[in-house]
This record gives sequence, C-alpha cells and structure tokens, in this order.
Amino acid sequence: MEALFAELKQYVGFTAADEARLRAVRPAVQHAFGPAIDAFYARILEHADARAALERGERRVGQLKVTLDQWMLELFEGPWDTAYLERRARIGSVHVRIGLPQHYMVTAMHLVRRHLLEALGAAEHAEARLSVQRVCDLDLAIMLHTYRLDLEARQATAERLATYGQLVGSIGHELRNPLGVIETSLYVLKLRNDPDPRVVKHLDRIASQVGIANHIITQLLDLIRDKPLGRQPVSLEDVVTEVSAALTRPDGVRLLLPTPPLPRLSGDPIQLRQVLLNLVDNALHAAGPGGTVQVTVTRVGPQIELSIEDSGPGIDPAIKGRLFEPLVSARPRGIGLGLALVKRIVDRHGGVVEVGRSAALGGAQFVVRLPEAP
Repeated sequence: MEALFAELKQYVGFTAADEARLRAVRPAVQHAFGPAIDAFYARILEHADARAALERGERRVGQLKVTLDQWMLELFEGPWDTAYLERRARIGSVHVRIGLPQHYMVTAMHLVRRHLLEALGAAEHAEARLSVQRVCDLDLAIMLHTYRLDLEARQATAERLATYGQLVGSIGHELRNPLGVIETSLYVLKLRNDPDPRVVKHLDRIASQVGIANHIITQLLDLIRDKPLGRQPVSLEDVVTEVSAALTRPDGVRLLLPTPPLPRLSGDPIQLRQVLLNLVDNALHAAGPGGTVQVTVTRVGPQIELSIEDSGPGIDPAIKGRLFEPLVSARPRGIGLGLALVKRIVDRHGGVVEVGRSAALGGAQFVVRLPEAP
C-alpha cells in the first residue's frame, strides 16, 4: 500500500509543500464545502441510473452529505498517509458495490474541484490552486485504481460462481436420489424395532449422517437459487433469541448477546436468521475453550450494523481476501459454504458483510450492515 501511494503521489506531483499549502488555505475554502456538496448531489440526482444506484446502495442522500463533508475536510487537513489511502480506496469499492457508473465519479470530482478553485480565487492563491488540483487528481487516481481492481475481482468471482453453479446444480440434484433411497430404507428398517442396541445405534448414526449430507446439499443449492425475498419488518430480538436457542455451544465458551430493545430489520426473517446463525456458529468454534463471542447491534444512519467478534486466533491472512467465496473455509474441517451463503443473502437484502478491522476480543470480527425497517 505504501509503495502504491508513493507512486500515485509522484505521478500527480503531490509533495510536502502541497500538504502545507492545503492546510493553510482550508479556512479560506471551507465555506465552499456546503455549496459544492449540494451541487455534487444535485448533479447526480439528475441522472436516473446514478440516482437509482445511490438510493439502492445507501438509501439516504442526507447521510452521504455528512460523509462527503468529512471527505472534503480530510482533503485539506490530511494526514496523507496509508490510512488516507485506505479510506479513499473504500470509496471506489462502494461505487462498485452500489453499481455507480465510473464516469459519474469523474464528473462529480470535476464539479467539486471547480467549486474549490472558485472559492480560492485566481491571483492570491495561485500556488494553492495547483495544490488543490494535485490533491483532487490524487484522490481520483486512488478511487479509479480501486474501482478497477474491485470490478475485475467481482467479474472473476462472478465467472467462477457461474461455473460453480452449473456444477452444483447438476451434482446436488443427482445426490438427492440416492440419499432419498437411503432414507426410505432406514425408515423401513426402523419399523422392525430390532431389539439389538448395536443395530439401533448404527441406524441412528446413518440417519444423522444422511441429515448432514442433505444439509450440505441444501446449502450448495441455496447458493445458486434466487429464492424470492419475503421482505417484511423483522424483529431482531426474535432473530437473536431463535439463533441462541438453535446453537450448540462448545463447553466453556461465553456468548454475549445484545440486550433489548433492539431495532427492526427489513428483509426475509428466515434468511436473516441463517446469516446470524452461520456467523455466530463460526465464531463459537473459533473462540476455543474458555473463549468469548460477542454480538453487538448499532444503528449507523439508515442501516443496522451487527458485529460478531470472537477471542480466537483470528483469520489466516492467506485466505482473508477470499473468505466469502464458496469452498474457502477458515475452519480446519470446514466445507466453505457458510460465509458464501451469508454474503449471498446479505447482498440480496441490499446490505454489506465484511471482515471487521477492530475486534476488541483479539480474534476475528465480521460486520453486517442491513437496512432498518421503516
């Protein structure tokens, strides 16, 4: 990241002198932030595609205006370090996620740049105007670079999932037939009421393993099905209660759940229950003996943020970037379907799931953001 940032700074000619000038002129241009932000969103909302992308991805332009005001303040205050690069890179990633066309990003940046330069005037801040030009070029370069990388990654993932879907659909349906025969035979054998406890034990074991196999196939098929969303207001308290009752906790692991009252989500209650169940179950297994798992709920603008943290060893960096792909698992004997299914459900609900950056318990953290029920 540092090498990339240094390369981009060199490319646009951004130096320490530019940093000093930007900090010096910030009071002179801050009054232009509000008009620039209003013009930025007025321009975007003129275009149906861009308006739809923003409303689908973030729902409220008002919340985005607050974010843009903070972005413009950082533009003049810095510090222009790797954390700055990461924040700007996330903007490009969000644009890919909500489907905002790339040319809107370029046009909007030009509009903001024009307002800032007009606020500075032509003569008295000639060098500062150049610094503003360079920092805007730097931000645009970061966002476009990230946009391209994220778009390529999503396209590659989509291609893999298309191939995966064809294979899974065929294999899943084929495996259902022999499993159905086994279940029928088990039913017949159990009707005989064999008194031998060894026979009963083995029949139960077979039934258990058939159930596991059926569950795996169901998960595989759920990844490629477009189940209709039964969208409705969902009580998060009910979801948490149901998940807590359904989980099998390893001995000695503490599970800390959010206390009522909790907000309501907008979505399919069955599928949202599956999201929380998969994430908490993974965390319980990762926490280890004597460990802790904590689930917290926070309102972030128009969305509800669920954080699931554990006190385990954390995520292997080698697979961190691919955790939500099918057949990639952090668990030693995991199949790699749970997180892929979580991502699919959350995406279909217009939400976001990602690996968190601030696990207070020292292990892994997963963060899910979903729309709040109106």
